[in-house]
Amino acid sequence: MSDVFADLVGQDEAVVELRRAAAAAAAVLRAGAAALVAAGPVSGAEPTSTPGGVDPSTGMTHAWIFTGPPGSGRSVAARAFAAALQCVHGTGCGECPGCHTTMGGTNADVRMVVPEGLSIGVGEMRALVLRAASTPAGGRWQVVVIEDADRLTEAAGNALLKAIEEPPPRTVFLLCAPSTHPDDISVTIRSRCRVVPLRQPPATAVAEVLVRRDGIAPDVAQWAAAAAQGHVGRARRLARDPEARKRREAVLAVPRRLTGVGAAFDAASALIEAAEAEAEASVTEADTTERAALETALGAGGTGRGAAGAIRGAAGQLKELEKRQKSRATRAQRDALDRALVDLAGFYRDALTMALRAPVAPVHTDTAALAGAGAQKWDAEGSLRRLEAVLACRAAIEANVKPRIAVEAMMLALWKG
Repeated sequence: MSDVFADLVGQDEAVVELRRAAAAAAAVLRAGAAALVAAGPVSGAEPTSTPGGVDPSTGMTHAWIFTGPPGSGRSVAARAFAAALQCVHGTGCGECPGCHTTMGGTNADVRMVVPEGLSIGVGEMRALVLRAASTPAGGRWQVVVIEDADRLTEAAGNALLKAIEEPPPRTVFLLCAPSTHPDDISVTIRSRCRVVPLRQPPATAVAEVLVRRDGIAPDVAQWAAAAAQGHVGRARRLARDPEARKRREAVLAVPRRLTGVGAAFDAASALIEAAEAEAEASVTEADTTERAALETALGAGGTGRGAAGAIRGAAGQLKELEKRQKSRATRAQRDALDRALVDLAGFYRDALTMALRAPVAPVHTDTAALAGAGAQKWDAEGSLRRLEAVLACRAAIEANVKPRIAVEAMMLALWKG
């Protein structure tokens, strides 16, 4: 197995910084252990400050924010850094039990918070902060990784802020957010964290990873990396999933379908329905498994005394589960729709660059001819207006405008130009 940072594509500067911090964290632990030995068995208290003279400006700190565009590897970087902190060598070797368990999601001292719904509530955050205050079972660090920290509610953010302001001596918080803008992460949380900016990886680097790690043919990998616009996960999906390629083809056919008002509304309905079908397929199995597991835990199918009464009294828990699953389905629908909008934005970006005769490669090589025809018909200004309409639709959905309304407005704007 290669080291834990091997899958962080095109982020050399960030990897150097994280390796340096992991080494400093290991030095902190070694210095702390030496201090305890020197103090003798009477003391028994863990040091509460950074021992060993480690320079905090280049070494370790207790709170980090990983920022970057979708697909840049925010969560990959956070998980890899968590593994490096648990590594017995302090390097993220990828071979020791600390690295293996963290990357496999089974390390008792690493808590991954992956929001399934539209937000992260205060109840979940308070429980997380309470758990984070405990002493690491493995003797190294208690690490909390919060993916999509931009989904924290205001109350949840306040609960997290208190923990970051007064952190336990062996707890590290790793937050992932698109940017440090106040809309993504509060200013007060940002001011107490070190920021690790990530960039969109180049298509060549993404293609190399697909070939090396996933065994994908080089030509397919190069096409998928370009079509995914540097998003590693999306590129892998396009390269390996025929259904994903079909959905992409349907999205890129939209510009040809916009021949009138009725066609615009039909295209909007087709886009929404495709996103709903993709989301349903992705969550149905998990929903069924979760419900069966909960019903079994509550006594469903039991024949003993009180079994029927127990399952009747579990209606509240089942209702809460359904609520969480509905929120997860909504999030999945919006994610699927956003992927489609990114593909559509790539098409109009190609048309714009062709209208400007910019010396850049197209995002969608397989629809370059169609984009070129659009560039001749719309010119640069018309292509830019259409691209802005797609981006405005994404922003509206992010602001909780109903997806159908936002997509219908976008389709009309694309038709009108």
